[in-house]
Amino acid sequence: MSGAQADFSEEAIEAARVLFAHPVSFMMGCAAIEQLPPPNLPEIAFAGRSNVGKSSLINGLVGRHGLARASNEPGRTREVNFFVLDEQIRLVDLPGYGFARASKKAVDKFQNLGRAYLRGRPNLKRVYLLIDARHGLKAPDQEALDALDLAAVSYHLVLTKADKIKPSELDKTVEATLKAISRRPAAFPRVAATSSEKGTGLPQLRAEIVQAAFQ
Repeated sequence: MSGAQADFSEEAIEAARVLFAHPVSFMMGCAAIEQLPPPNLPEIAFAGRSNVGKSSLINGLVGRHGLARASNEPGRTREVNFFVLDEQIRLVDLPGYGFARASKKAVDKFQNLGRAYLRGRPNLKRVYLLIDARHGLKAPDQEALDALDLAAVSYHLVLTKADKIKPSELDKTVEATLKAISRRPAAFPRVAATSSEKGTGLPQLRAEIVQAAFQ
């Protein structure tokens, strides 16, 4: 698949699998920029629309069914949530966008928190922006792309729920997504297709994350 996930050696995929099998824990949730932990570990952030599957993807990557469950509780979705993997990498769950049941004032508050994190985090190595493979890029996603470009943070698009559509439709969605980001300056020039339920694409995504965190 043109522009799909990169090929990694078996050794790189196995090394990433071993790292992600190490202890991982919920560290903290931050409701204000002043509460962020010291920038002393590489951070990999995950962003996306509400209900796109961020918690499922994080759980799938680390092989823990309930790790990111806390971020689905009322209030937690409006914080920046930090998980620590083997005391080497922080996985960061950013506030979801497109959350229709919140007031505009509340939405602005937690989306501004996410933007402030993106702009001021020197140890942020990459953002993975999650897109539902069944729907492709929507207007709120385009706004997120604009914010990421403005923050000049390297980001990589990840299609979630790839098992829910036919392979031919998935190929079309990947190509359309690649075309949409082709002129965006901070976009990584590949699109990852994943399924947290089936495990599709997760070994390669782990290797991508390790490369991004330590390069």
